[in-house]
Amino acid sequence: MAIAPTVRRRRLGIELRRLRERLGPTVEEIAARLDWSPSKLSRIENARIGVRVSDVRLLLELYTVDEAHMGEVLALAQAATQQGWWADYRDVLPGKFGTFIALEDEARTALTFTTYAIPGLLQCEEYAHRVLTSGRAIAVSTPREVVRRLELRMRRQELLRRENPLALSAVIDESVLLRVMGDPDVMRQQMLSLLDLATLPHVQIYVLPLKVHREPVFSETFTLLEFEPAYDVSFPDVVYVDNLSTMGELQDDGITYMYRRCWEAVKAASLTADESLNHISRMAEEWMRC
Repeated sequence: MAIAPTVRRRRLGIELRRLRERLGPTVEEIAARLDWSPSKLSRIENARIGVRVSDVRLLLELYTVDEAHMGEVLALAQAATQQGWWADYRDVLPGKFGTFIALEDEARTALTFTTYAIPGLLQCEEYAHRVLTSGRAIAVSTPREVVRRLELRMRRQELLRRENPLALSAVIDESVLLRVMGDPDVMRQQMLSLLDLATLPHVQIYVLPLKVHREPVFSETFTLLEFEPAYDVSFPDVVYVDNLSTMGELQDDGITYMYRRCWEAVKAASLTADESLNHISRMAEEWMRC
């Protein structure tokens, strides 16, 4: 499981590689000067291993980095060695989902499409509890594990309310709003929670109607993460696919581009933001009458 912040480590590697390439020496030449193996430096630059702050300082001194920039990179190195908050939940985190949470925590924007439940970042607590307990039909979870996973999900939602919040755009298939999770009161609470979250300037919610033709016909639930550039170097998008047989992140440019096109297509077929919120408001009233 990813314990250290994944993106920070990768940004550090990107900058260390950029500084080396600016001077011209090869990995082998720099490694020889520091009495390191070439594989060690290569793995640091590619974020495959963690790195001590003292080793980063040695590299920066060798690259004759000015004092101001050295302080910036050393601060990044220090942050990259710290465990992410999600490490407290390693007992209930599958490895691939742990990596996704590390990436999500550092992302600038998340574009998500869901076909079976409200996105985790938008679930109210009671709805989330019902979603987590529904998995018992195929995988046994102890009451303690359910509580821990619920705590984790609620903790993730702090991304939307922190000082520099994650910008979230969610396309929700209309069937999700109709699918009973728990009972009508839980569904009403969830609809009201969506309306409340949509008041945040960085949260956009769209409903994909059932009675509208759309192409492509696409059923996978996925989230596409975008990141701020690191030292003028773009960090690649990451897509996380979540279904019964697949759970993991993909970073191949061709694959992430395909999922971006899919998200743009379902958004184009969706109601506008205002129309979507009006629809959700009507659904809240209907669930109250059930």
